[in-house]
Amino acid sequence: MPAQFKGVVLGIDPSLRGSGFAVVEYRGNQQVRLLEATTLHLKRDLSMPECLGAIGNQVEDFIDQHQIEHVAVEQTIYVQNFQTAQVLGAARGAAIAAAAMRGLPVFEYAPLRVKQAVVGMGRASKEQVARTVHTLTGVDVGKRYDESDAAAVALCHAFTWREPQ
Repeated sequence: MPAQFKGVVLGIDPSLRGSGFAVVEYRGNQQVRLLEATTLHLKRDLSMPECLGAIGNQVEDFIDQHQIEHVAVEQTIYVQNFQTAQVLGAARGAAIAAAAMRGLPVFEYAPLRVKQAVVGMGRASKEQVARTVHTLTGVDVGKRYDESDAAAVALCHAFTWREPQ
């Protein structure tokens, strides 16, 4: 049977002006610690390239501060607005590029898969995700849903990833 993931994962819920980041340590058997979580709030007067640079810098800061082994990023959900899809894709790209440039493996998860793995329901609400993250980690991030979503992405990876054989 493939080995279960044990280690430190950076979870990212990308957005141009409000990306969520969470560092989770997983020891196996559902033993988790939320080491750090934050939302990168960027002002409206910053240009898109400045925002993308800030996202990349934030990823690098987490890599420098923690012994990150894997990076897990939430995939873009279906959006009807083409411009919104482009912006979300750019934010994801900035985060992924920063991790890849540091040589870290990057894994992507659909929101439904994240919710199914962590909450047990693919259509769970943001409140349900936040409550489950609190139950699993002992850390209450309250209504900072970007952070609880990022933690859920990291937990999804920790719970489901297996070493390739």
